Amino acid sequence: MSFERPLDDSALFRICFVCTGNICRSPMAETVFRDIVSKAGCESLISVMSAGTGDWHVGERSDSRTLTAMHEHGYDGASHRARQFDPDWFEHLDLVVAFDRSQERILKNWAQTPADRSKVHLLLSFDPDEHLVDVPDPYYSDAALFDRVLRMIHQASAALFRQIEPALRRGVS
Repeated sequence: MSFERPLDDSALFRICFVCTGNICRSPMAETVFRDIVSKAGCESLISVMSAGTGDWHVGERSDSRTLTAMHEHGYDGASHRARQFDPDWFEHLDLVVAFDRSQERILKNWAQTPADRSKVHLLLSFDPDEHLVDVPDPYYSDAALFDRVLRMIHQASAALFRQIEPALRRGVS
């Protein structure tokens, strides 16, 4: 069985959110960012996906606490299946978003060129109001941290979209 979700190469901008196992933070971000993109009417312009640096959870659904937090905020992540990031994807992506410095380091080590390394950024770096560097990993915590992490991801994702939206609008005019 394949858990591949194709990347839309026809999109003007292609982004992949990458956490550790692709069952908590990155599926939250993929779902939230897709919602932001959809509400802005930019679905055909941005391709969004997520993955993990590790392969422990490949094929699994998001963590139940992830799904609960998303459901409580009006998001549906039920169709998600975890997958591992493939370094060959760099050539097809414009931005690779990590959630903590460990993932950032792994992804930059996997990148074969300086151009690919320059695509890797921390999510919270896009949010000028956030003073943390890393999005905490809620996996070993409680539901309250999942909710807090989802709110952090939403705020940073909205800030990221505000930064790329003007270029998207110019790209279609």
